[in-house]
Amino acid sequence: MIPVVHHPDYVAPAPAGSAYLWNKNGLVRDLLAAEAGRVIWHEPEVMPQPWLEAVHDPDYVAEVREARVPAHKMRRIGFPVSIAVARRSERVPGGTFLAAQLAQQNGYAANTAGGSHHALADTGAGFCVFNDLAIAAVRLADEGRARRVLIVDCDVHQGDGTAALTAGRPDIATYSIHAEKNFPVRKARSTIDVGLPDGTEDAAYLEALERTLLPLLTSFDPDIVLYQAGVDPFANDRLGRLALSGAGLVARDRWVAETLRRKSIPFASTLGGGYGTDAMEVARRHVTSILTLGETALGACNPMAQSASDPT
Repeated sequence: MIPVVHHPDYVAPAPAGSAYLWNKNGLVRDLLAAEAGRVIWHEPEVMPQPWLEAVHDPDYVAEVREARVPAHKMRRIGFPVSIAVARRSERVPGGTFLAAQLAQQNGYAANTAGGSHHALADTGAGFCVFNDLAIAAVRLADEGRARRVLIVDCDVHQGDGTAALTAGRPDIATYSIHAEKNFPVRKARSTIDVGLPDGTEDAAYLEALERTLLPLLTSFDPDIVLYQAGVDPFANDRLGRLALSGAGLVARDRWVAETLRRKSIPFASTLGGGYGTDAMEVARRHVTSILTLGETALGACNPMAQSASDPT
């Protein structure tokens, strides 16, 4: 069975006027729950304050935890930070950290939230409050749970916050393959950045991914990978500028899982980006990703990964 991390706090009420799909985490949970016998559920703890502050400015951590984030920071985030959003923001990094631990035990695990790669030291941005990828990577390294952590970011948007927050650490490397002209306008410098032109389709994307990620896996030799499995490179995604088909997204995830499995590198996935007017369609993209990764990494049999492989 596929280890999946989820908590009720992930499903926070939608703040007024928010463009983020607040119900997609609940829909992902419901679709995975329908896969009886294929998923085993785990609940995370809240990430302790000292580990939040190991990555983020303590004043900003306090602003979030006490739901008093200033208006200019909320504008950068894209929604108000209520008490419910604050609870969610503390819980999600704990989920990514737990997924990483489960991956070390099983080979792979998924968090049904997270991938908040735009959050910076003293502010959130782009629908991201706390950077769960950076927080989990720093905790894994600093507690001696991993010698080298690689963050592989396949979201359509560059992982600028993750790159900035882990810059200069020899035990953490970052890889981002994204639409070059998409958000954020000002890119950070990852260990490896692969900026793709608008409209890049399946074959060119997969070629670029293989050509650029394989050498990094060899040279950095990570003990664990945190995989930002955003599904917004999909051609019909509302905030994407690439043109992957549903089958292309499946091929991407299958290649990542097969490659890491062959190299005996455990990996944990986070949900990442996925946007559209039909929340169920977006949720199905995410579920297909989790099932594809689990099926490939663990040898699980997940018929839904095939039946939902080309969402319309």
